[in-house]
Amino acid sequence: QVQLVESGGGLVQPGGSLRLSCAASGSILHINTMGWYRQAPGKQRELVAYITSSAYTSYAGSVKGRFTISRDNAKNTVYLQMSSLKPEDTAVYYCAVSSYYFGPQSSKYDYWGQGTQVTVSS
Repeated sequence: QVQLVESGGGLVQPGGSLRLSCAASGSILHINTMGWYRQAPGKQRELVAYITSSAYTSYAGSVKGRFTISRDNAKNTVYLQMSSLKPEDTAVYYCAVSSYYFGPQSSKYDYWGQGTQVTVSS
């Protein structure tokens, strides 16, 4: 079993920045992909970004150029640096990991965090 604990969410003004962290612990044999998803009220969960163990990254078009995903393999931790935040970025952000899969399909991720709220508002 793998546990994921997210942190770093909060309230920020439009144009501001936040950094999310997600630390994985437990029975970790191999983690290939670490990703961030988000779900806004009344909307489906969507991929924000993911990063593989070889540091390949992929971003949703809506966040490209504003968000940066990174990871520390020694700490089994993934980060999401969010800049130039917009009200439409308001959502619950979830961390997810996969042992072997890499890609946008949420159903193929093995473990999920509990989510952290990000609210962008003046």
